[in-house]
Amino acid sequence: QVQLVESGGGLVQAGGSLRLSCAASGRTFSRYAMGWFRQAPGKEREYAAGINYSGSTTYYSDSVKGRFTISRDNGKNTVYLQMNDLKPEDTAVYYCASARYGRLDLTPETYDYWGQGTQVTVSS
Repeated sequence: QVQLVESGGGLVQAGGSLRLSCAASGRTFSRYAMGWFRQAPGKEREYAAGINYSGSTTYYSDSVKGRFTISRDNGKNTVYLQMNDLKPEDTAVYYCASARYGRLDLTPETYDYWGQGTQVTVSS
C-alpha cells in the first residue's frame, strides 16, 4: 500500500519560510513524478509545484514561482517544498501526491496517491 506522509507545516509570519517534506513508501519512489497541491478554504485545489521522476524537470504555478522550490531525494524516498517569502495568500492545506507516471504532468487526475495534508498558515 502506497503511503505519503507530509510534515513541516505550521504558523509563520509573512515573509518567513517553511520547508515541507513528504515521505513516500509502498512503491518505487524514483519511478514517479511528484506534485504539491494546495487548497485554501472556499477555493479550488491548486497545483503549486511538480517534479519529474529524476528531478530534472520542475513546474511552478505563477503564484509561487520564484518563492517556492520543489526537490526530491530518491535515496530517501522524500519530496520537499521549500517555501520562502511566504504571504497570507499562501495559507492553505498542502498535499503531496504521487503521479501514475515518471514524466511531469499538470493534470490532477494523473496523481493516484495523496497524502493527508499539512496546514500552512501565514499571518500578516
